[in-house]
Amino acid sequence: MADVSLQQVMEALADPVRRLAVAQLASSAEDLSCGAFVMPVSRSTATHHFNVLREAGVIRQHYVGTTKMNALRAQELEARFPGLLPALLAATRREEGQTAEL
Repeated sequence: MADVSLQQVMEALADPVRRLAVAQLASSAEDLSCGAFVMPVSRSTATHHFNVLREAGVIRQHYVGTTKMNALRAQELEARFPGLLPALLAATRREEGQTAEL
């Protein structure tokens, strides 16, 4: 995380699909497999989004057997950029609520 810049994280989180994935991880009590996410994109596009999040240090991916699992690096992000993740999640929830009302 020491090599991750704020620019990288912000660029990764600028995309609404990636914010959706982060929000799903944040609300889950456990790591999620790639197939467990509800995303409005194809599987190959979702893979691209996971790669961007991983390269920006937002998520960690690991295998359990043959299943690729995703974990939000919430503690590391909080230590590196205090308050960023909670602010992002709150804004995402507000944005989703506005979209639902339309």
